[in-house]
Amino acid sequence: MPATRRGAGLPDTMVLIPEGTFLMGNEDATAIPGDREGPVRKVATEAYMIDAHAVSNERFAAFVKDTNYRTTAETEGWSFVFGGFLPDDFPPTRGVAAAPWWRQVHGADWAHPEGPQSDVATRADHPVVHVSRLDAQAYCAWAGVRLPSEAEWERAARGGLEHARYAWGDDLTPGGEHRANIWQGTFPTNNTGDDGWTGTCPVDTYAPNGFGLYNMAGNVWEWTSGAFSPGGLDGLVPMRGGSHLCHASYCDRYRVAARTANTPDASSGHLGFRVATDA
Repeated sequence: MPATRRGAGLPDTMVLIPEGTFLMGNEDATAIPGDREGPVRKVATEAYMIDAHAVSNERFAAFVKDTNYRTTAETEGWSFVFGGFLPDDFPPTRGVAAAPWWRQVHGADWAHPEGPQSDVATRADHPVVHVSRLDAQAYCAWAGVRLPSEAEWERAARGGLEHARYAWGDDLTPGGEHRANIWQGTFPTNNTGDDGWTGTCPVDTYAPNGFGLYNMAGNVWEWTSGAFSPGGLDGLVPMRGGSHLCHASYCDRYRVAARTANTPDASSGHLGFRVATDA
């Protein structure tokens, strides 16, 4: 999947979403009140294009090579890594009080997802992670694209389905088939990997949704544009899609209407992005 600039033509993985309306949001018992998923409302979008895939390590590496860009994690010298991915003899580091499975790892960044002892040599086609929204916006400026709005992201993720719980329908594993890279087993101690992966997977894994888009649920959270709350007074920005660490016992945000937020300078080992552009 080559990285291409707008002037040289959009990537051939861009998908046209025509002008139209859809029902956005969720207000049933699965909604998380603080996430403001509801109310369900009719939303119109102009025609736009969105990438079938999240931005991969290969494409992000091309951006870095061309610009010598340093990500937020590289500038700050650390990022958050899921503790289960660290070696048993990894030295103790600070954790997150409310989520102790997240560890502050110095030297963790997009090119070293689990810290200095790791690299992405065998993960060129996996989504780039440890990127803040600031980093995603810098990539977009270079590539001549932009982040999708939440409405654009959700309409694309729904793949033409109305009221569906997931990007492919209402059944999590239709016919016993896994459609997303999420946690199976007991979080955070045992991931059985029944879907084939215990970390990130390539950006074109699993069957695409009705619009031909891949991994609109699970794998990595994806930054979107705009503010998380009306007026943006809390300083938080929205993320969509859930990640490979989501589990129904505490975070079923791989549902198509689900959303959460973070600060625009945040980075972690399960956070990436995909790009969009006006049609």
